[in-house]
Amino acid sequence: CTMNNCKSEEIVEAANIAISNLLPTKSRSLYDIAYNRFKKWCAEKNVQVYSENVLLAYFSENAKNYKSSTLWAQYSTVKSCLIIYDNIDISKFPKLIAFLKRTGDGYQAKKSKILTKSEIDRFLSSADDKEFLMIKVGLILGIAGACRTDELVNLTVDDIEDPVGKNTMGKIPSVVASYLKLPDVACYTGHCLRRSSATLLADAGVDITTIKRHAGWKSTTVAEGYVENSIENKTKIANQVLVGRRAMRISATRKLGSAFIGNLSTVRAAEKVRRGHWSSNVRGIAFSSHRRNE
Repeated sequence: CTMNNCKSEEIVEAANIAISNLLPTKSRSLYDIAYNRFKKWCAEKNVQVYSENVLLAYFSENAKNYKSSTLWAQYSTVKSCLIIYDNIDISKFPKLIAFLKRTGDGYQAKKSKILTKSEIDRFLSSADDKEFLMIKVGLILGIAGACRTDELVNLTVDDIEDPVGKNTMGKIPSVVASYLKLPDVACYTGHCLRRSSATLLADAGVDITTIKRHAGWKSTTVAEGYVENSIENKTKIANQVLVGRRAMRISATRKLGSAFIGNLSTVRAAEKVRRGHWSSNVRGIAFSSHRRNE
């Protein structure tokens, strides 16, 4: 090969290696599956160009069998692959985005329940260490670090003799809920620790930016999705509203009182004028008024 051809081949090879590393390593197989499924559908429909109408038709078919959250996950994987492999950016397809948003109308994703501060304290103080020591350690680490189950499993400590598996770690919240005799134990999933951590921070008045940084979220929307509606925050806001209304009432009362006192002073001054107890100022005003009337 000529020098120029060799260099071109090297560039193409380097570019292909770079492209192959653009997808997340851990979930690359999921991206490839979603992309290949889309390509297979296109082949069956004899589709040559990946237009917005094509994507609309594809996701419209999928919407018959999948819930909104799954459709969005498929969209994300297909979008990434189309950008990398076909240089097509479907995020610029407004009708497709509008359709996907529409599929989510009325849909509420199932979220793990959370553990409150009092429930966590009660478990840590009352559960027997001999039986629940590992659960307590996992609970403390998970809450303090807003950890995912995988992150707890991958912790490396030199003097841990018996490693704990993902399933065991994922069941920590349900074990705690079962011990505390909380309802709907099955709803305390592996995400409970992460959501509980974020909600406790929200209860403490921490802003969403700090919560995002603590948990490693890039999206504010995702962060807000993990934060349970903070009862303590709602109580604080309600108290501020009530205090504000009270302050307004006090201010209005004071103004009314001042107006009443002012009117009372005017009435007394008028009475003095009527009786002839005129001060020099009152006389001057009266004479000026009398002259103007003349």
